[in-house]
Amino acid sequence: MKLYDYVLSPSCYKVRLMAALAGVKLSIRPVDFHPGAEHRGPELMALNPAGSIPILEDGDLVLTESSAMLVYLATKAAPQWLGNDTAVQAARVQQWLSFSHRLTASLGAARLHEMLLRPGNIDALKGQGTAALRELEAGLVEQSIRGQRFLASDRPTVADIACFPYVALAPDGGVSLDPYPKIRLWSRAIRGLDGFIEMPGIHRLHELKPEPVPEVGEA
Repeated sequence: MKLYDYVLSPSCYKVRLMAALAGVKLSIRPVDFHPGAEHRGPELMALNPAGSIPILEDGDLVLTESSAMLVYLATKAAPQWLGNDTAVQAARVQQWLSFSHRLTASLGAARLHEMLLRPGNIDALKGQGTAALRELEAGLVEQSIRGQRFLASDRPTVADIACFPYVALAPDGGVSLDPYPKIRLWSRAIRGLDGFIEMPGIHRLHELKPEPVPEVGEA
């Protein structure tokens, strides 16, 4: 499989991460996203008329949506990442896959604005990103009540990988993760997975400071 990749793109990273966790070897084709805008050039526009990356090629198959790539990689090499076959869990996985696009449109756009000076209403983007983080925190609280650490199950699924990168990089767009203890614990759980790989700004678990232990009587 060939991945058209930009090392600083969270959407590209989630595909690299899923491949690493599933044990799939990718052929990486670097793309000069910034400043070269190669993703808008004729070669890549022929593959993806939307002019976006990542792009995944496997033989005659060309995928241009990162969520579809995660499902494809899991289906081919590690079906346990799709969750179990119950209707409830399948629906939860799909719900969070859809939710991940809101993270891209809010936290991701805020990060592009702050790091690459892309146009956008930064206050509105940060507000939308904060609302999405609050929803994610609430979902993880509900999961913890069920005795589960991950978004759709007691083990990680493609849903977690779809949401993780833009959440972990939220501070790049000026949105703090300090108010969200469940998100921080979930992020640490993902970083601790066997096969986890890094990207700039997202480090391995051993490089992080431990979560503070609450004082007696604290919530």
